[in-house]
Amino acid sequence: MRIVILGGGVAGLSIAIFLKKNNFDVIVNERSQNVPLTGHPLSGHAFLIQDDVQKILHEYDDDLSSDYLGIKVGMYNLFRPSGREIKKIQLNEWRCVKRNDLINYLYSLFPNELIKVGRAFSHFIYENGKIVAAQFMNGDIEYGDLFIGADGANSIARKEIFGEVNFTPVEVKEIVGSAYSEKIYKTYHDVFTKFQKEDKGLAFGLIPTAENEFVWFIQYDAALSETANITADELKTFCKDLMHDFPKIVDDVLEATDFSQSYIWNTRDFDLLPSFHKENVVLVGDAAHVAVPFTSAGVTNAIIDAKMLADCMIGTSDFSKAFSNYYEQRKDHVKEHVEIGRKLKHLFLNPLETDEDDIPVPLIPEKKDYTDLNKNKPIQVKYFTDPICSTCWIIQPSLRKLKLEYDKYVNVEYRMGGLLKSWDVYREKKDIIQSPSDAAKHWEEVCALHEMPIDGDVWIQDPPDSSYPPSIAFKAAQMQNTELAILFLRRIKEMIFLEKKNIIRWHFLESAALEVGLDVARLKRDCEGKAKNRFKEDLKLANDFQVNYFPTLIFSDKKGNQISLKGCDEFSEIENVILKLLPDAKKATVDLSPENLFKHFTTMTSKEFAFLSNMTISEAEEILTVLYNNQDIDKYQSKSGVIWIANFGKRKK
Repeated sequence: MRIVILGGGVAGLSIAIFLKKNNFDVIVNERSQNVPLTGHPLSGHAFLIQDDVQKILHEYDDDLSSDYLGIKVGMYNLFRPSGREIKKIQLNEWRCVKRNDLINYLYSLFPNELIKVGRAFSHFIYENGKIVAAQFMNGDIEYGDLFIGADGANSIARKEIFGEVNFTPVEVKEIVGSAYSEKIYKTYHDVFTKFQKEDKGLAFGLIPTAENEFVWFIQYDAALSETANITADELKTFCKDLMHDFPKIVDDVLEATDFSQSYIWNTRDFDLLPSFHKENVVLVGDAAHVAVPFTSAGVTNAIIDAKMLADCMIGTSDFSKAFSNYYEQRKDHVKEHVEIGRKLKHLFLNPLETDEDDIPVPLIPEKKDYTDLNKNKPIQVKYFTDPICSTCWIIQPSLRKLKLEYDKYVNVEYRMGGLLKSWDVYREKKDIIQSPSDAAKHWEEVCALHEMPIDGDVWIQDPPDSSYPPSIAFKAAQMQNTELAILFLRRIKEMIFLEKKNIIRWHFLESAALEVGLDVARLKRDCEGKAKNRFKEDLKLANDFQVNYFPTLIFSDKKGNQISLKGCDEFSEIENVILKLLPDAKKATVDLSPENLFKHFTTMTSKEFAFLSNMTISEAEEILTVLYNNQDIDKYQSKSGVIWIANFGKRKK
């Protein structure tokens, strides 16, 4: 069984490596002479890859060095040309890889004698109605049993088996180049920075690829100008004219660019093909599907294609069925990817149709918000809480158990209660706590009584003077995504209760927001505006329900029945309320393995893990210590206890 691969790019080399590792007879045919075998530089610049692709690359080579995985890109920043920040989002496990570096690495993993260069594919040769060989323009012929078309967006292999595809018109063009600057790198070393016009389709992006090195792009509405067949100097002038009212950093990047290595990309796509194969020919990568570049996932899709196709082919002799299975696995994702690319293109060309808060981030899929769906659950709970309330911290194990066991029936709606407006106002309540030092003592007592780690020293070292700023920040987070807002609230609670961080300070709120995936630029805008009114609405609601103790949980069913629980109630009391309102409710069967629990809750105290696992704290800590020693989890040690942090699947190779 001889497999002939047409194309020696990322897709072709990837499928070749997987198949060769599984003892297939494979030969790769590359049209260019400019490959590592000849020592000449490769064309192309760089691309972004995420964690899923990095894992696939590790399957090529268990000892894969991070040197081949480019440079980590930790942040996405979107600005207007005026410098006004629109979006600031942390990127998890994204890296920018130079195309040359990855291609060279892939070539190093495949036998050189099985790579034939200078072979531009011409057409297939048939015998008795079956494809038996590939004819190349240099006159070479390669016979085989199966043929894999990996020859890019303008694939001849695709044309041979399916005819011409209907490409969409070129509505957006992209100029791509590389720049070298030590000065720029000091500021932009781990950030994907983008400047985008608010009133027309024009943007500039900058991504680090290595120390002191960047790839940059200019995306522009093709209707703005015609740029065919221009020299390097003319291209530089054209870029500067396009960017004339963009920040100085853009001009600095253009000045640091060798435009003889830059090019103009006419972006286009085509609809999902009815199949990725015909008889004994199958397509991968851009040969199989093309999307406009706004999603930055072309190389990612090529590598995933190769992995899935190889998996379908391994262990079978029915390759027609294997090719069909490959298509079934990929078609929905490919179709979605094309549609997302088209949506992003439309928004780019029509920016006035989109509110700034709703501008999508091309690297991050839109996070689903289940607010409307959750409102249809039979039991609704209004949970009045506060970021600095110690009893709201110690109820965490019960809330998490509620989520695991009764999420099907119960929706918990988080409301802020406004525990501490200021110390002057709080003292008027004649509470036993009259000062930060009283709060420190109270926290230590709560910690000892309930076995949840709480360090009261924050009230001595850097005491908050109000709980309103983090409460407003939570309401701002809710305006973006209710699930992420809950993660944000959890994170700022960890900061104050274990890490002694005064969470009224913006840099701590910003850090927590970035960690959980919130857009910090929008969070700040909303904290200064809309979220204040949302917080006032919560305070009014708390007053209407006469909430005077935290936490307070108000349960209601669809018949209008209502039951309230105040304070740190046992989980059995919460469960009793659910069963009283919904007698037929049955708690879910939960996989209590540590890996599954940490999948649901990426951080847990010893008390939480023990409570969710139905074991004692000493039993839990034995298991947690073993997991920690095996590097499956990390830990943060506070004065009063440990919080354990999921690390499953993240250990270094």
